[in-house]
Amino acid sequence: MKVARNREDAVVARLARLLPAPGGDVVAGIGDDCAAVKGPGRGNLILLKTDCVVEGRHFVVKDRASDVGWKAVCRAVSDIAACGGQPRSALVACAVRAGQEGAWLSGCYRGIAKAARTFGFDVVGGELARTEGPAVITVSMTGDVEKNRLVRRSGGRPGDVLFVTGVLGGSLASGWHLRFPPRLEQARWLVKHFRVRAMMDLSDGLAADLPRLAVASGTGYSIEPGLLPRRRGATVAAALGDGEDFELLFAVAPRDAARLSAAWKRRWPGIRLTRIGRLESSATRAGIGPVHGFDHFAD
Repeated sequence: MKVARNREDAVVARLARLLPAPGGDVVAGIGDDCAAVKGPGRGNLILLKTDCVVEGRHFVVKDRASDVGWKAVCRAVSDIAACGGQPRSALVACAVRAGQEGAWLSGCYRGIAKAARTFGFDVVGGELARTEGPAVITVSMTGDVEKNRLVRRSGGRPGDVLFVTGVLGGSLASGWHLRFPPRLEQARWLVKHFRVRAMMDLSDGLAADLPRLAVASGTGYSIEPGLLPRRRGATVAAALGDGEDFELLFAVAPRDAARLSAAWKRRWPGIRLTRIGRLESSATRAGIGPVHGFDHFAD
């Protein structure tokens, strides 16, 4: 399947080729929301995730420090949710500028602690450093998932129905990108009650992330832009390309779609679930148009 990749994807692919081939304990590696490796027991897999937020890129100086800490760890929680798992432990490394060591750093850790209590993981260590450049917070998180409930990006099939949770677009203007709740409980419910074939979280925008899921699954896609659930004031282009939504994008078999929609409305009446399209044969890519999502390496 020949697709124009985002530059970030091309950089990742080039670096991955420099690494040794994964060993036999690796179930999912580079290219999924989390790595998954075999654990000591038979029932569960260990999930591994690392992520970072950079001042000036993911937050700005005026943002509340506790919100920055919340976002830093919840980005990793969101990825573990997208694999169907549960977060367990986190390491947090903070490189801060002079003057940020005191109240700002304490506020940041209050946000981290709130997320840990909310989503049930422990912060077990980390690192502190001084930087002359922008502040950077890096989170490395472990989790686990039952072997039969691990969801990857690569399980979709042509004809599968595509859903998204919540609403999209306007995440920066609304402040959602700093205070979003990872859809952890919803993802665990989904993998317990339904066969979710492919899933990921929407961090770079639907226009960037849906093609990644389709490429991983060896499929194409078609969506109806007019069906996209949008935040108040957000355009269709914003819903496709703004990013930082941290909602779930997932695919299920057509026979499960109606039952899932009805069950979701009963279980999560306050969170929207929208059917936006379907996976197609690999030659089909329809509905996104010229919109591009976020790319760290774009000009």
